[in-house]
Amino acid sequence: MCLVRPATAADLDVLLALMRDFYAESPYPFDAASARDSFATLLAAPERGRVWLALDEQGAAIGHGVLALNHSMEYGGLAAIIDDLYVRPQERRRGVARTLLDSLFATCRALGCRAVQVEVGAANAPARALYARYGLRLPDDDRVLLTARLTAALTAA
Repeated sequence: MCLVRPATAADLDVLLALMRDFYAESPYPFDAASARDSFATLLAAPERGRVWLALDEQGAAIGHGVLALNHSMEYGGLAAIIDDLYVRPQERRRGVARTLLDSLFATCRALGCRAVQVEVGAANAPARALYARYGLRLPDDDRVLLTARLTAALTAA
């Protein structure tokens, strides 16, 4: 079993190592300075979201979860996005992700969130099955998530 606890600024190096490993499994480029700034900003502003660490019995970090908060007109109030959920490969299929999701959902309920959303790769069947247990599924219509990355535009201006 694992312990899940809120992350703090003292956990930045551990969070960066987990995120680096997570991004190494995906096509996402990892920018350590940007990730450090992003974690520090979120950890200092709980109204924007929360971060959790999953620890094994010896206290070693084995995963993390990131929740971002926003106001949704569609849902009529606070909504949450599971921005990151990562468990080290050797710790998967042991309930770590479920324990992280239990913490994320408990916080969402305590905050009065009206919806929780997550982005997941279409081919990631294990993650989709896990998320479905929490009621996360495709919408009933044909909507898709569109994204405009503004970072490059802001630095170029």
